[in-house]
Amino acid sequence: MTDNSYRLYGMTASLYTAKVRAYLNYHRIDYVEVSAGSKEYNEQVVPEIGRWIVPALKTPAGEYIQDGTAILDYLQQHEPHRGSIYVDQPVLGSIAHILELFGSEGLLRPAMHYRWNFNDENLAFLKSSFYDVTGYTDDAKANHKTFLFASGRMRKASMAFGVTPKSQAKVEQSFQQFLALLETHFTKHPFLLGGRRTIADYSFYGPLYAHLSRDPEPLALIQKTAPHVFRWVERMNSPADYIDHVFTGDTSLFSDDAIPESLMAILRYVSEEYLSEISAHTTFANEWLAERPELESLTSGLDKIQSRSIGFTSFSWRGIEISSAVMLYRFYLLKRLTDFYEQLDSQQQAGTDAVLTNVGLEDMVRLKTTRPVVRHNQFEVWQ
Repeated sequence: MTDNSYRLYGMTASLYTAKVRAYLNYHRIDYVEVSAGSKEYNEQVVPEIGRWIVPALKTPAGEYIQDGTAILDYLQQHEPHRGSIYVDQPVLGSIAHILELFGSEGLLRPAMHYRWNFNDENLAFLKSSFYDVTGYTDDAKANHKTFLFASGRMRKASMAFGVTPKSQAKVEQSFQQFLALLETHFTKHPFLLGGRRTIADYSFYGPLYAHLSRDPEPLALIQKTAPHVFRWVERMNSPADYIDHVFTGDTSLFSDDAIPESLMAILRYVSEEYLSEISAHTTFANEWLAERPELESLTSGLDKIQSRSIGFTSFSWRGIEISSAVMLYRFYLLKRLTDFYEQLDSQQQAGTDAVLTNVGLEDMVRLKTTRPVVRHNQFEVWQ
């Protein structure tokens, strides 16, 4: 490594770290990965970014960037790359941002369920993975106590994403349906939107690799029932394009008037799986904002800036009522979608609406909070 190396702070079990690592590897960007349990991270990085959270990136110029999406935005602007991960086609660009939101946030339920509700299958592996941040000593009891403290927070977080005894069976049914749809798609296409990686792939890759293709229980499920999905994970994890006889090597994306049925089926799943949740979150946020007309700009409105949720709201999901935490970060990603859609001209919007209506997602491009969420000083805040 050289003095011009980036420093990536994260952990092997982190889904948000995973997508940054995959990007750095694929584009052969010189970097060093440093554990978020290290003295360097806790003493140098945490004071700079204001909280313990991964991933974070230190640039060769000494600038710190926190958040996987923000890091990829930075690298696309400042580093040579083999093609943009963004999509400028009206229809496919809108789809890319829908999948960016769903992959980053909508897959948290299966990611957290399959990690924390299969102790017999997963626990030994998770303990070893968490040494990244908990550290390891010769005292087995101390190691276990530290792991219980760290993992306890994550188990609570899984409930905040709607994983409860009431919903667990449906989470599994939902994920198995999702895998079947992805399997059909990746049998014919190397990436979600065609012949190259986009923001959609990186957002899906985070949970599908770090949780669902590393932890023993979901790894076995994917390898047995969706081998082409696992091959996609391997492609995404490669520092070079993987070419075999299955695909032609064409790196073009789908055209807006020729979106394959396998992708349309995935979009219908996103509508059924996630539209009710993000709609309920948007309604909750707008009611919350209406009660706080004097909310100061560039603040979260929360007692602690490190807090990420403004409350909980319920919604109907797969025939049952569940609730999940309303987090500002989701509105930050939602704004990327609505900003893209709103810069289209009326004809382009009409073409996009026609496709999205076909899959039940026409409302998603119109969901907005009355005050946008932006990132300021490494935090999500109300503009």
